[in-house]
Amino acid sequence: MAHDAPPRWDRRMQQRLARGEAAALGELYDRFASLVHSLAYRVLADEDAADRITREVFGYVWEHPDTYDPKQGSLRSWVAGITRHQAVQRLRRTGAAAAPGDGGGGAAPAEAERELERRIHEASTAARADYIVTSMPAPLREALELAYFQRRDYRQTAADLGVTEDEARRRLRLGLQLLSTAHNHQALPAVPMRRGTARGPQTTRPPHPSPPGTGQGRSR
Repeated sequence: MAHDAPPRWDRRMQQRLARGEAAALGELYDRFASLVHSLAYRVLADEDAADRITREVFGYVWEHPDTYDPKQGSLRSWVAGITRHQAVQRLRRTGAAAAPGDGGGGAAPAEAERELERRIHEASTAARADYIVTSMPAPLREALELAYFQRRDYRQTAADLGVTEDEARRRLRLGLQLLSTAHNHQALPAVPMRRGTARGPQTTRPPHPSPPGTGQGRSR
C-alpha cells in the first residue's frame, strides 16, 4: 500500500512534534483531520462522538509523538490506528453502558455482549476497509470503484481506464488482496496508549492549526 507521505516527511514531522512546534501539529491536522473524523464516524455513526475522537487523537499525537516508530509504518497509518483504537474503545464503553442488566438468568447480558462484540468487529472492519481503499494507489482504487461501486465488469473497467483487460484484472486482483486484509485485522490494533493519566478529552490540546499555549513547548 502506498503511503501518503514519504518516510522522510514522517520522521521530520515526528521530530518537529517532539520539539513542541505548534505549526507541526497544525500541518498534521490539515493533512489527516478528515481521515481521522471519517474513520471515527465509520465506527461510531455519531458526529459529536467523531468530533470528540478527533480531538482525543490529535491531543494524544501532540503529547506522545515519541510513541510513533517510522520502522513500523507511515505516520498516516499510525494516526489511523490510534483513531480506530479510540473509536472502538468508545463504542465498547457506550455499548456496555446501554446493555441490559443481569436479571439473574444471565442470558440477556450474554446475548447483549455477543451483539456488542459483533458490532465492534463489523465497525472496526468497515473503518479499516475504508482506510485501505483511500490509501491504496490510485490505479487500484479506480479499478475497484468501477468494478464494485459502478458495477462494471473487467472488460468495461479496462475500457474506462484505457488499459488492457489483463491489466484491469491485475489491478482488481491486487486491490482485492489489499482489501481482504481488513477482515483479518484485529478489532483493537496494538497502539500504546497510556492509562490512568490526568489527561483526557478535556485536557488534551485541541487539534487546531494554532493550538493555544503550544508556543512555549509541551508541558510534561
